[in-house]
Amino acid sequence: MGAPSALPLPLLLLLACRGAPGGATPSQDGPWQEQDVELGTLAPMDEAISSPGWSSPDMLASQDSQPWTSDETVVAGGTVVLKCQVREHEDSSLQWSNPAQQTLYFGEKRALRDNRIQLVKSTPHELSISISNVALADEGEYTCSIFTMPVRTAKSLVTVLGIPQKPVITGYKSPLREKDTATLRCQSSGSKPAALLTWKKGDQQLNGEQTRVQEDPNGKTFTVSSSVTFQVSREDDGADIVCSVIHESLKGADRSTAQRIEVLYTPTAVIRPDPPHPREGQKLLLHCESRGNPVPQQFLWEKQGSEPPLKMAQERALLFPFLNKSDSGVYGCTATSNMGSSKAFYTLNVNDHSPVQSSPSTYHAIIGGVVAFIVFLLLILLIFLGHYLIRHKGTYLTHEAKGSDDAPDADTAIINAEGGQPGSDDKKEYFI
Repeated sequence: MGAPSALPLPLLLLLACRGAPGGATPSQDGPWQEQDVELGTLAPMDEAISSPGWSSPDMLASQDSQPWTSDETVVAGGTVVLKCQVREHEDSSLQWSNPAQQTLYFGEKRALRDNRIQLVKSTPHELSISISNVALADEGEYTCSIFTMPVRTAKSLVTVLGIPQKPVITGYKSPLREKDTATLRCQSSGSKPAALLTWKKGDQQLNGEQTRVQEDPNGKTFTVSSSVTFQVSREDDGADIVCSVIHESLKGADRSTAQRIEVLYTPTAVIRPDPPHPREGQKLLLHCESRGNPVPQQFLWEKQGSEPPLKMAQERALLFPFLNKSDSGVYGCTATSNMGSSKAFYTLNVNDHSPVQSSPSTYHAIIGGVVAFIVFLLLILLIFLGHYLIRHKGTYLTHEAKGSDDAPDADTAIINAEGGQPGSDDKKEYFI
């Protein structure tokens, strides 16, 4: 007898499926486990076929004819593409329907007259359409169908994001005074889902209250609001209080509103000299630099121990045309505005080293240098003169006999340089 012929693989699969009621399959632990199989899956075909529940050829064929698609999220006003695919079309066309079960496209044929809906691709295995300028009313479940026996469908949930409006800040009362407490409110409508509001003062994060959410009359979008309370200081004068909206539809784009605040505060004053190191004989300006809101408009200059005040005017500077030692002392400047006054002091000392005091020393140094140079020239002249005299061999000697026994005659004797007698031809002259 010959060896029994092997059963075909489809028949083996069918027998294995029938061996367990309800399509059960044996598990590795021994007992049979029930396997639930759900048709109309949205997963790709390869993933569905790989499931152990798909055992019979009929079930495999059914899966091949099952369309699949995916959920989509789009920002209001944008464009969404709906894509439906099937592996085995069974000579039937794919169809897209909207949430109201109105047919949009059957194959490549338009069924609904809406110019926002356009055909992207139509083949026996794929039907893709696009919806432009999406509105909140377009949100819902869209159905892809294939009219086989039975009809098979797949769902695509389209979520439309509502873009929040630019926030509005209210509650600012100008002007504020230093140490006042301010409360600002911020509101933005039209977001879907509800947006989040945050507060900042410049680069500093402010802790506002938790965002409140209220549904808009259209029943689809939301209005959000928040408030923040803080105490102001002089450093807050001119600062921007910013309310920002955070929402996924913005995709990181900035949507915020800034409120600039004004704070009134008392002035401050400080005196700065020009030049920084004043010296006797120079021109000096003492500047009274002040900061305040409102800006101080009146400045009073005083010198301790001096009556009456030196100056009271709108000018910030006190002028010394020609500085001298008598100007030394402590000077005060009082800056005054509607919010109050502030006083600053500066000690002026003119006894420091100055170019005027050092001028005589410089003059004496120059004179000393000139005298030294003249002495140097005289020494050079004396050296040359001595050298000139040394080069001569003789000198004239004049003797006068005043009571000497061996004195020569009254006439001048010309003495021979080698000890010769008067009248010798070889004569030397000596200069004394």
